[in-house]
Amino acid sequence: MTPTDEWLRYPIGQPELRPELKPAERGEMIRVLEELPSRLRAALDGLTDTQLNTPYRPGGWTVRQVVHHLPDSHLNAYVRFKKAVTEDRPTIQTYEEKDWAEQPEARDGDPEMSLRLLEALHHRWVSWLSSLPADAWGRSLRHPEMGSMNLNQLLGMYAWHSRHHVAHVLELRTRQGW
Repeated sequence: MTPTDEWLRYPIGQPELRPELKPAERGEMIRVLEELPSRLRAALDGLTDTQLNTPYRPGGWTVRQVVHHLPDSHLNAYVRFKKAVTEDRPTIQTYEEKDWAEQPEARDGDPEMSLRLLEALHHRWVSWLSSLPADAWGRSLRHPEMGSMNLNQLLGMYAWHSRHHVAHVLELRTRQGW
């Protein structure tokens, strides 16, 4: 059976962003963020440069670009969370992720630099998120394309995003027999 374009794009499905989460649900999502660097590192284990330069789907980014995209995206996410906690309903800025993925270090750079950045970022991010009081999770920001979002929804988005991109790599490895 040939995978559909939708499945290749979203191997774990689309995100479900709920404005209310139970503490245990938040804890599980924070664990997903905590585990992303090691899960990504394991997904990349043993890949050659040729394999790293293989798109995860036709017309998609290469594995290398996916690796570099994750800290790009999650650095932006970290700032978004901080702004939502420290400012009154800030409007956040978007960024052109496709253009970022075409920059030389994202196209051709050693994945190790982004793995290390992701490890440091997620260590700090998880430490901070784990210390937030319950009432902070209702704080919100305004996303220019998605509208008003609270921290529960943002957490859901980036936990999904973490699993989503690791699945891209793992599913490609399965399809290619790597």
